[in-house]
Amino acid sequence: MSDESKQIHVLGIDTSNVEFFFESKKNQIFKAERVAGPQRIIDSFKIWLKKKKINNYKVDFIYTDKLINFIDILKKEEKKTIIFSGGDPLWFGIGRLLIQNFSLSNLHFEPAATSFQLAFSRLGKTWQDTKWVSLHGRDPLLFEKAIKKLPTSLVVLTDPNRGGAKEVYQLLLSSELEEKYEFWTFERLGYLNERIIKINSSDDFPIDLDPLHLVILFERVSSTTQSKELPLFGINDSVFLQNSDCPGLMTKKEVRVQLLSELNLPREGIIWDIGSGVGSIGLEALRLSPNLKLVSVDKRVGSKNIIEENARRLGVKPALIIEDEALSVLKENKIKDSLSHPNRVILGGGGSGSYFIIEEILKKINSFCILIIPLISLKSLSKLEAILKPKVDKLYISQHQSYRGVSIGEDIRLSPLNPVFIMKGEIH
Repeated sequence: MSDESKQIHVLGIDTSNVEFFFESKKNQIFKAERVAGPQRIIDSFKIWLKKKKINNYKVDFIYTDKLINFIDILKKEEKKTIIFSGGDPLWFGIGRLLIQNFSLSNLHFEPAATSFQLAFSRLGKTWQDTKWVSLHGRDPLLFEKAIKKLPTSLVVLTDPNRGGAKEVYQLLLSSELEEKYEFWTFERLGYLNERIIKINSSDDFPIDLDPLHLVILFERVSSTTQSKELPLFGINDSVFLQNSDCPGLMTKKEVRVQLLSELNLPREGIIWDIGSGVGSIGLEALRLSPNLKLVSVDKRVGSKNIIEENARRLGVKPALIIEDEALSVLKENKIKDSLSHPNRVILGGGGSGSYFIIEEILKKINSFCILIIPLISLKSLSKLEAILKPKVDKLYISQHQSYRGVSIGEDIRLSPLNPVFIMKGEIH
């Protein structure tokens, strides 16, 4: 119920029912001395007044989207005011600005369904787990941070002054996650001429994209890319299924390419991927050298299923996948005899136990082998160098820093990936 004593009443409107809304709120509205709101809603209200042949309703009209100083106007004269707002005024709406400038004792809010709620209802999808981000007048870096968390769905409030949905599409391409998400635009939701489009390429954007629109990204049920369509190596991160509890925690494409180069893969032999995560390095090695036999080991619960799915996506078949602690696997000889002497080893995610894992790995090597250890910590680098130097014939250390271009309007910003140190040991 409305509080009649309050000076400013903010009424959220579901635009699909404007006439019903004005009718249901007319007693409250007609007590106002001033009506404010976006031009599209004020114009709808004036049309409703005309249809109802209400000619004696004389109030001040303020277009909140046309005047920078409308707050000053509201403050100047204490008039009973109705403010129309699309959806929920407290969700990326006018509510925050009003709260910053007026006492709560003078404000009363009545929300309606937000535009994103309408969007989800149109597609018949639930939204309780969705994430959202606003780019309206905000740094595109916010989108980059949000998408890196790999949400199941992401609502993006666009900035039409920077291209709107087209800016979001370019940001998605820059993140190399376009294969992971469906891209939908929703225009003029609630109006008779609303339009909903699934965008599959840059050619799908309508030339008359309405400024009143939002974007929603929905995670695809499974990868749509066929293994035969993938490059031999340098596969986009979005192709891989990742852990839902630690999204984005995988070896990025730029680092994978470097690691595969450092491995100097043989045509045949055995490759171990210890602490393999989602399996990306070892699986991509199989595409380069199909006759290799891959052993993947990772301790995370569910990692075996993830690696199997990624193997299917890449069209390769590991010889063995073990879901267990690496040290336990090596000490208890859980790798069968035919795969127990590696020619190449990638060690990732060893943490504080890396020293003991390396000791066990070295015991299993009986011919020329290359051991690769990617690291992100200088402290770990120093410790492992001291351990490995006396145990390998040759030790190489390199540091790699990559950047990805992110579109900002008509310009490009370079976004850094985490720097990675690579230790490479050759054992004869």
